[in-house]
Amino acid sequence: MSNVDTRQVGRDSLFLLAQVRLDGQDTNARVKVRNLSAGGMMAEGDLKVVRGVRVEVELRNIGWVEGTVAWKQGNRFGIAFIDEIDPKLARAPVAASAASLPSNGMRKI
Repeated sequence: MSNVDTRQVGRDSLFLLAQVRLDGQDTNARVKVRNLSAGGMMAEGDLKVVRGVRVEVELRNIGWVEGTVAWKQGNRFGIAFIDEIDPKLARAPVAASAASLPSNGMRKI
């Protein structure tokens, strides 16, 4: 979707935290997710990015998503995802982790 005007695509305004990793770097930076759609997101954070750089974003309940920086203005920037996601998954409560389950791995009902 990087070459398509996506400003008319429906977005969910929200406030989530996500991890971003720039192409070729091993470290992650934490950013605020200001809005999210199937094709991309707006992030806010003190991350030095330029238009066109490839990134990976770790979104809650979705995992790592590949994308490209589509624009940058101040400390906000847009990421166009390579493959579409279901943005409603990021809004869903985090599933119980394995550490919260009893030792037999079964959840008590």
